[in-house]
Amino acid sequence: MADVHIEEHSSPIKTPQQLIVVVVLSFVVPVAAILLLVKLITGGMNIDPTSSAMSEDAIANRLKPVGEVSVAAATEQGAEGASAGEQLFNTVCQACHAAGLAGAPKTGDKAAWDARLAQGTETLYASAINGKNTMPAKGGAMNSPDADVRTAVDIMLEALK
Repeated sequence: MADVHIEEHSSPIKTPQQLIVVVVLSFVVPVAAILLLVKLITGGMNIDPTSSAMSEDAIANRLKPVGEVSVAAATEQGAEGASAGEQLFNTVCQACHAAGLAGAPKTGDKAAWDARLAQGTETLYASAINGKNTMPAKGGAMNSPDADVRTAVDIMLEALK
C-alpha cells in the first residue's frame, strides 16, 4: 500500500495567552460595535429637560387622543338661533328617528306613531326622558334638561300634523 502522508494542522494560536486574547476580543469587539452603532443612531437626540417641548402641557398635548367627545349642556339659544330642544332633536334624536334605526319610529310616519300617541303625550315624554326599549334615557344626551327633551318630542309630534 501507498504511504499516506498526514500533514500537521497548524493554528495561529500557539499559547494559552493568545487563546484568552482571542476569546475576550470575540466578545468585546461585537459589543463595542453595537454600542457605537447605538450612539451613532441616537447621537443627535440631545433633549433639554427645561425646554418648552418637555413641559407637562406639551407632553400631555402629544399624548392626548386624536379625537375628543364633547358632551356639553345644551344652551338656551344655539348658533343659528335654534332652541336647545331643537338642537337636541337635530343632533341626537334624528340620529335614529330619521332612518328608523333600532325600531325607532321615523319622524313623520303617522302609522308608526299611532300606537304611541294613543298612550298620551305624557307617556311619550316619560319614555323619551327615561328611555324605552333600545333608546337610552334622553337619547343618550344625559346632560340635557327634561324641558329640552320634551321640546324635541314636541318637534317630532309636530311633524305628524
